[in-house]
Amino acid sequence: MVNPSNRVKSIELSQIRKMFEVTNENAINLGIGEPDFDVPENVKIAIKQAVDDGETHYTSNKGDIELREAIVDKFDKDNNIKTVADNVIVTAGASEALYACAQALFDKGDNVLIPNPGFLSYVACVNLSEANPIEVPAKMENGFKLKVEDVQNLIDNNTKALILNSPSNPTGAVMDKEDIKGIADLATDHDFMIISDEIYEKIIYDKKHYSPAEYSDNVITINGFSKTYAMTGLRIAYMAGNEAITEELLKIHQYCIACASSISQKAAYAALTGPQNAVNDMVNEFARRRNLIVSSLNDMGYECTDCDGAFYAFPKVERPQEFVQKAAEAGVISVPGSAFGSLGEEHVRMSYANSYENIEKAMDILRDLEY
Repeated sequence: MVNPSNRVKSIELSQIRKMFEVTNENAINLGIGEPDFDVPENVKIAIKQAVDDGETHYTSNKGDIELREAIVDKFDKDNNIKTVADNVIVTAGASEALYACAQALFDKGDNVLIPNPGFLSYVACVNLSEANPIEVPAKMENGFKLKVEDVQNLIDNNTKALILNSPSNPTGAVMDKEDIKGIADLATDHDFMIISDEIYEKIIYDKKHYSPAEYSDNVITINGFSKTYAMTGLRIAYMAGNEAITEELLKIHQYCIACASSISQKAAYAALTGPQNAVNDMVNEFARRRNLIVSSLNDMGYECTDCDGAFYAFPKVERPQEFVQKAAEAGVISVPGSAFGSLGEEHVRMSYANSYENIEKAMDILRDLEY
């Protein structure tokens, strides 16, 4: 039997997906990070029209020009980022974009700063590139936000990149403008790249999103349609950087998937250029659920921050592994915080991408939980 590569041996399958796979049909799933909403109606129409029109062939490697131009307009309007269509690559989800960044940028021995706690794919992608993941503490006392000084303290001669994620998975933290700008200034001064994962950009409550690419050229911005438009299964996202790095990213993208799905690109164009009322309605409902789950957890004695964005609560829980097991047995699925780094070990991640009624039921179950 042929042994797998050491690169693959260094990573494990996602604990989130493991929890998703073992969920029994009667359990309330607060484990998976997927909006429980349908795609907007204009997106459905665009998908059907694309099939009828025979839009089922290869596109440009970088993606349809009309979609990339719409993304350029979106960057200008929403993020004050000035770019051009040639510097945008449409990808098969933000996961592909993240993987392409790691493969295009990192060499063995490079140091890559990642948030702790942070999305588990960051460590895996860094390890698969044979670089060194260096964890930057996102402390609970700071609302799980990365701070300029915590990043600055870890920069050395081997620092190649920093991965940012705001709003954050798993904590729901939204970084402040001064920290985004300060970290962007560090990237310019110390000549490292920021990979800014902004997939939850539009799912934000009572805060404002800031993109580091507004303040530095040393940034690759990743965004997409899975969370904002509930288009997870369509696997469509994008990344943008300066001209030199885009050509290197294209090499990985080209030999990995050639191009993103043509049908999904038509859907993405419709989502980006069509009415946004479905997004606003979804975010308003997420805010209502956020208020329910955060207040309920705090009332139960599980300390929980405000969760200013995304759709995750990250309460502090005694004996979290036991909690997750007992909760699952009682009918509520969650994810142990240890999946997201050492600073998540005393926490549990709960997604409120489930109905308000189901969250109410889940909270009732947890109130009676004995463990």
